Amino acid sequence: MTNFKEIHIGKMIEKRITECGMDISRICSFMKCSTEEINKMYEAESLDAEVLLRWSKLLEYDFFRIYTQHLILYAPPSSEKSSHKKTALPQFRKNIYTREIIDFVLELIESEKKTKLQVIEDYRIPKTTLYKWIEKYRKTANI
Repeated sequence: MTNFKEIHIGKMIEKRITECGMDISRICSFMKCSTEEINKMYEAESLDAEVLLRWSKLLEYDFFRIYTQHLILYAPPSSEKSSHKKTALPQFRKNIYTREIIDFVLELIESEKKTKLQVIEDYRIPKTTLYKWIEKYRKTANI
């Protein structure tokens, strides 16, 4: 399972390139940079958003989703007052729950590190959603 708390985007990009078996000359051509610059990106913990977008397109993988999962799991809950402020930025109606997130949450409950109520409160997961996950993905009858 991916560690969404400590993100090293360069290593993840390098892992995806290995999975795809992509040739370095194609990468350099698409990214418009040298092999040395590509190797520096592999070592970087973070990258500029525009560069990360190019990697996402080249490798057909949404690297931004990794950061979204981090926000879902580790961002502090927003206060009631701030959630009702008007903004010109796009508003998203639903959180994006990947299978990794679902497995992570269910593992917390199954291992008794958190109760169902703690998960609902800490990660702002709707009660009905959590119970649907438990019904659909449970590993043992104890959850």
